[in-house]
Amino acid sequence: MANALYGLGREAVLGGDIDWDADDIKCMLYDDTDYTVSIDVDQYVNTDTIPAAARVTNGISGNFASKTKTLGVADADDITLTTVSGEECEGIIIGKDGGDAFATASGTNDLLLADIDTATGLPVTPNGGDITIAWDAGANKIFKL
Repeated sequence: MANALYGLGREAVLGGDIDWDADDIKCMLYDDTDYTVSIDVDQYVNTDTIPAAARVTNGISGNFASKTKTLGVADADDITLTTVSGEECEGIIIGKDGGDAFATASGTNDLLLADIDTATGLPVTPNGGDITIAWDAGANKIFKL
């Protein structure tokens, strides 16, 4: 699959349920052998959608900083994940932290927004060290609506 915005995530943006620059936005690394993206069905960052086996250890970021949305193009500071281990990571999920511990079992307030599985550095095999996610510096940055 190519990089895409989740259908229900786009709906959440248009409905005002995700506010890129005001909400807590995070990302999570995942292993695609344990999670198959269903871009128009998946809605929440929880274990009902993204199984625990698909989640890369220490592969969840803090809140994105310095977010911008100029002309519908989402951007933020690059992210560094520390002491990342586990299986090979083929993708990055971006979502809204709805206040119930992003990506936990319940996670019904954590809305999926974007899936990135085609980028420089992917796939990556964690080795216990840091992984830096450097967002694209091109015209579409992280993603473009």
